[in-house]
Amino acid sequence: MSLPSARYTFLIIALGTLGLMLTGYYMQFVMKLIPCPLCITQRFFIIGVGVTALAAFFHNPPLFTRRIYATLGTLLAIIGGGFSTRQVWLQNLPKDQVPACGPDLSYLLENFPLKEAFLVLVRGDGNCAEVTWTFLGLSIAAWTLVAFVG
Repeated sequence: MSLPSARYTFLIIALGTLGLMLTGYYMQFVMKLIPCPLCITQRFFIIGVGVTALAAFFHNPPLFTRRIYATLGTLLAIIGGGFSTRQVWLQNLPKDQVPACGPDLSYLLENFPLKEAFLVLVRGDGNCAEVTWTFLGLSIAAWTLVAFVG
């Protein structure tokens, strides 16, 4: 059995990220699970991977440019995986070592300079250590890490 062409591999990646985003929005708006700052950060990187893959699919570039798209998508996935790893780490800290919970994103954006709000967003806080849902023993952050590795 042969592998799909690079172009269709990019399409599969784009559709996979669409599935991840739809799942995230289902969890947020139907299951009422509020995303923490690290969850929101991971969403940005999932979208980045998806947009990169979708652009590569539609562009259907020659080999050199295809490698640029692949490198950019891989870099975004590695960074997003780093945020997922941080959240999994926070979720596995002993209760007495979990950082304090911070304000929600809307409060941060309304009351802090963008740079400070961004730093809080990417660092995470005690809200990020809370495990609100699991499947097969893995949290949402762990599943997101699996997706980034994939």
